[in-house]
Amino acid sequence: MMTAPAPTPNVEKVQILIVEDESIIAADIRDCLENLGYAVVDIATSGEMAVQLARTTNPNIVLMDIRLKGEMDGIQAAQQIWERLHIPVVYASGYSDRSTIERAKVTGPFGYVLKPIEERELYVAIETALQRHRLDQELERREQWLFNILRSIGDGVIVVDAHSRVKFINFAAEVLTGWRQEEAIGQNITDVFHLIHEDTQCLLPNPTTDVLQTGNVTSLADRTLLCSRTGHTIPIADSIAPFRDEAGTITGAVLVFRDITERRQVEERNLAIARAVQLEAQMTELQTINQLKDDFLNTVSHELRTPLTNIKMAIRMLEISLSQQGYLIESTDPNQTVRYLTILSDQCNRQLSLVNDLLDLQRLNADAYTIDLTTVHLQSWLPELLETFQERALNQQQQLQMTAASNLPPIVTDASALSRVLTELLNNAVKYTPDNEQISLAVQLIENALSTTVPTIQMQVCNSGVEIPATELPRIFDQFYRIPSADRWRQGGTGLGLTLVKKLLNHLGGSIQVTSGEGQTCFTVELPVDLTNAPAG
Repeated sequence: MMTAPAPTPNVEKVQILIVEDESIIAADIRDCLENLGYAVVDIATSGEMAVQLARTTNPNIVLMDIRLKGEMDGIQAAQQIWERLHIPVVYASGYSDRSTIERAKVTGPFGYVLKPIEERELYVAIETALQRHRLDQELERREQWLFNILRSIGDGVIVVDAHSRVKFINFAAEVLTGWRQEEAIGQNITDVFHLIHEDTQCLLPNPTTDVLQTGNVTSLADRTLLCSRTGHTIPIADSIAPFRDEAGTITGAVLVFRDITERRQVEERNLAIARAVQLEAQMTELQTINQLKDDFLNTVSHELRTPLTNIKMAIRMLEISLSQQGYLIESTDPNQTVRYLTILSDQCNRQLSLVNDLLDLQRLNADAYTIDLTTVHLQSWLPELLETFQERALNQQQQLQMTAASNLPPIVTDASALSRVLTELLNNAVKYTPDNEQISLAVQLIENALSTTVPTIQMQVCNSGVEIPATELPRIFDQFYRIPSADRWRQGGTGLGLTLVKKLLNHLGGSIQVTSGEGQTCFTVELPVDLTNAPAG
């Protein structure tokens, strides 16, 4: 035999049982093992003797010859030793034919060395077997530890395989379902885990099937009851999650559920107490928040408006100075100073508009926007409002027209807010309407609106030649939202206009709707005729 490197000394030597019916070979193996630092507890010459000595000496490992004299060969002896004593076996044999190897594999050996035995190979085989045995024992301890945890956990736990068959059920699940583990194992989960709806008492589909098909973690819907084997129903909450193998294939699912009867009772009691306390706290908190909002708006209004107002004043003074020098204060002036001043003025106005929109929006959100009620005569008020847009529409080769019903009454509302609403809608119409298309403002009285008993005024601003995609309509009133197809840099704007329009109309007790299709877009505004008698919006 070749000499292996000297082994690292062990505090406690490994105990090995040799099973070999040839005395000379057995003695040679003993010398080899002792030379490697192992302790040989005994030598068995037959399978029966090997099983007996393994039981009495309890070695760490058995070195087993396959071909033994007598009725029991080494493979049979190894199988009994492992099944009864769980002692790892390493085969040592001069036979390596396929049939012998296949028989040996069935017993789950921890190693296999061929005769004549080399010390190096024997050392590697024994150390590998010992390490594998230690790992197997550790794995078995962990599995048992996990099993004990799952059995003793307070929540019900059921594990199913990929075919929805129950593989494990813990004690809590036994109590809740009425199924003992030995009865439930192998059953389909639908037979063990019955769910019904608390209100309708109808049978609910078992969510485990969907989890196994989709791989998504799911939870039971509210008002779900578990119907036990005895017919008793229990309100439960649960979650169901799939588990996968190393290849990512779903191999089963685990259900975790609990009885929530007591929790419901506690929640109902706590909710009643919390509501009373919360109402009292909210009254105080609302008063504080309202004061903080007012203080914030006043501070922001001053801090943001003042610098921009000063910049605008400085720009105006520069424009006056250049105008006195004979310059034309327009973007077409060839002088660079004039062009830059024009850009500065436009951007300052744009920034001031954004600040004003943000502050107004904040006031509306904080219910701090003040309504100044006045009587508005639409027949005379609307044409004056449209005058500012007629020239712009004419320059862009657009047709702007208004039709108003003859029976329009005076309305009591906030004229400034209403003007801002219509100005924003008409301004958008002029900006986005192509050349040679039409813009219209139609106004009529609606006396029998289904949504309210108060007569309302309907104002509809429509422009042709442009449509808003149906997917964008639900977002048209969102803050800072712009239609993707629009040219934001060419058209400008703060992206808050329509948001403010809707907020203002809500504040005025009105509403706005948008429709788009067949080559046109329409914004429909409805306002109460008399805001002082309108229901709160």
